[in-house]
Amino acid sequence: MKLHTIDTGYFKLDGGAMFGVVPKTIWQRSNPADENNLCTWAMRLLLIEDGNRLILIDTGIGNKQDDKFFGHYYLHGNDSLDSSLGKLGFHRNDITDVFLTHLHFDHCGGAIVREEQKLVPSFKNATFWSNQEHWSWAIEPNDREKASFLKENILPIQESGQLSFVEHKEGVQFQDNIAVRFVYGHTDAMMLPQIRYKNKTIIYCADLLPSVGHLPVPYVMAYDTRPLETLKEKKVFLQEAVDNNYILFFEHDPVNECCTLTRTEKGVRVDEVFQLSEI
Repeated sequence: MKLHTIDTGYFKLDGGAMFGVVPKTIWQRSNPADENNLCTWAMRLLLIEDGNRLILIDTGIGNKQDDKFFGHYYLHGNDSLDSSLGKLGFHRNDITDVFLTHLHFDHCGGAIVREEQKLVPSFKNATFWSNQEHWSWAIEPNDREKASFLKENILPIQESGQLSFVEHKEGVQFQDNIAVRFVYGHTDAMMLPQIRYKNKTIIYCADLLPSVGHLPVPYVMAYDTRPLETLKEKKVFLQEAVDNNYILFFEHDPVNECCTLTRTEKGVRVDEVFQLSEI
C-alpha cells in the first residue's frame, strides 16, 4: 500500500462559522482572517494505492459551478485534482474507487463534471462509495444543509450506475487495512477512513476535525447539525487517538497535513506536525 496527498487548492469560509461559539480573538491566532472575516482552508484529498485498486478519498469542490457560486468561496492556489494526480503519473480514468466521506459540495463537487451540457461522473471507471443513511439524508436535505447538498453533485452519481454503499456498521472493513468510522455531529453518518499503514493508524478526519485549530473540544463549527454530538464524538475520538498514537490527516488545514497528539493540562493537543510523505 502507498498513500499520496492530493492537493486541489484552497477556498475561503467565514471564520466565525468555522469556529462556532469560540471568539474571533482566540481562533484568529491559529487561522487569521482577511478583511472580510474569511479564513483560508485547504481541500486536501488522499489517494491510496492498494494492489489493483486506486482509491481516492473525497474529490474537492470541482469546477462545474458558475462564477456566481465560486464568487462566494474565493478559490485560489496553483494545485488542482488533475495536476496533483498527474504529478504521480495518474489520470482520473485510473481511479477505481471514490470514497466520499459525505456529500457536502466541498467534498464531492469534483465527482461530477459537465460534458456537452450533461452532468457525468469525473471518474469514468470508478465505483463511488457512500452509505445508505447519509445518501438518504443528502437527497432530501434539511433546510440547514440544503445549500451544501447540491443535487448536481449527487444525483448524477446514482444515475450513472456507479454508486455503491458501504455497509452502515461501525468498524466495517472497506478494504484490507481500511476500516470505516461513522460520526453524526457534523452531518448524518459521515464516514472517516481508518487506515493501517506502515504499522501506524491514520485517520482521515474530514469535518470531524477540519484543522489543528479545531482540536480543543469546544471548537465546533457552526455548520454542524448536532454540535453537542460533535462534542461527544471529539472527546471519545481524541482520547482513543492519543492512547493509540493515531496520526490525524487533515482535509482542510491550510498548513498542516498530519499530526500526532499529546495530553496537556488543557486537554489533548497537537504533538508533532509533518507531511504524509514523512511517515
